[in-house]
Amino acid sequence: MADEIVLLDSWASPFGMRVRIALAEKGVKYEYKEEDLRNKSPLLLQMNAVHKKIPVLIHNGKPICESLIAIQYIDEVWNHKSPLLPSDPYPRAQARFWSDYVDNKFHDYSRKVVATKGEELETAKKELIDCLRLLEDQLGNKPYFGGDNLGFVDVALVPFYSFFKALETFGNLNIEAECPKLIAWAKRCLQKESVSKSIADQHKVYGMVCEMRKKIGLE
Repeated sequence: MADEIVLLDSWASPFGMRVRIALAEKGVKYEYKEEDLRNKSPLLLQMNAVHKKIPVLIHNGKPICESLIAIQYIDEVWNHKSPLLPSDPYPRAQARFWSDYVDNKFHDYSRKVVATKGEELETAKKELIDCLRLLEDQLGNKPYFGGDNLGFVDVALVPFYSFFKALETFGNLNIEAECPKLIAWAKRCLQKESVSKSIADQHKVYGMVCEMRKKIGLE
């Protein structure tokens, strides 16, 4: 019997985009269910009763929550294709470390850049650029964070490229001028169909961020 795979997600979620990329990289067919985050479905509330957040990967009725955990699960279950995580324990641990850094630092600074003003915004801009430079140093001269192939850190980070127009506009930034290697890396990732078909359009995301800023009184 074929596996039943469902993804509860929202189009603009960078965390959901990660799971979509991983599934596409592995060639896994699944049913996509768009969630209205202001009116969450009973299925979402049932499948992620703890956090009540997307994305949730449902494999044969069993939920896997939290995007980085879902990517690892996909990598382990559908292991017939190129692995996203290295088999060697040390680089595997490093990949997990940098993916966690994306979640705990880069995501936080990005959110502050588009949702604050004044002194708080200026601090967030500096923190964001420092963070991007650190990630660029980690990339080095490799084509991908995973080396010659798209890997775990690439999948964790590249969805945030969808937010770069918003970050540059509202933060008055030029990310390419600050981190040219990182932009070249993002464009390299986008040449892969698994990435280009899974991440949201920058202009569409920019429009969504504009609406969010109006709601919180920044526009």
